Amino acid sequence: PGIVADACAAASVPWGHVSSGCIYTGARAAGSGFTETDIPNFSFRTNNCSFYSGTKALGEEVLAGKPDVFVWRLRIPFNAIDNPRNYLTKLLRYQRLLEATNSISQLEEFVAATFACWEKRVPFGTYNVTNPGQVTTHEVVDLIKRSGVSNKDFSFFKDEGEFMHVAAKTPRSNCVMDSSKLVQAGIVMTEVHEAVARDLRHWQKAAA
Repeated sequence: PGIVADACAAASVPWGHVSSGCIYTGARAAGSGFTETDIPNFSFRTNNCSFYSGTKALGEEVLAGKPDVFVWRLRIPFNAIDNPRNYLTKLLRYQRLLEATNSISQLEEFVAATFACWEKRVPFGTYNVTNPGQVTTHEVVDLIKRSGVSNKDFSFFKDEGEFMHVAAKTPRSNCVMDSSKLVQAGIVMTEVHEAVARDLRHWQKAAA
């Protein structure tokens, strides 16, 4: 990101960097979502993160104060197309799930929001590009069952400790993010539960 920023600055070219909300874990003290000004608490600086999250946090550090750049934070992408990178597909295919509360991003809405930042000429800076609200794993599983996409008998780990012992190789970020800055800029994404339910209604299963 730093090299791209220097090149774009030299050429006077505005640009956008796709970052991640996975530089946070949990929620703010009052239970609300992390804002764009909150210091990452899941990074190399706090010595509790994955390599992915650590590098994303460093990327944002490098861009801090740079002119004419958008930093768009994506978080656990999903859409209506069955794909191994799709959050909904992952829930359908995992043997056991971890109950967690997260903010997530509908992929096509995320892309549209990034274009809207330029089209609306909103101020440069960092934006949490997540669907408004927060959702738990159990809530998504319930929406999957109600949609008829799957009637699988989903099973869950007892707690995060068991998950880390049995299934995870690196620490995982589960966090809640505040996307009100994006809304205030006039860019509105679908409420998270509505977005998940809509995509499940239009589910496109992968070819066998």
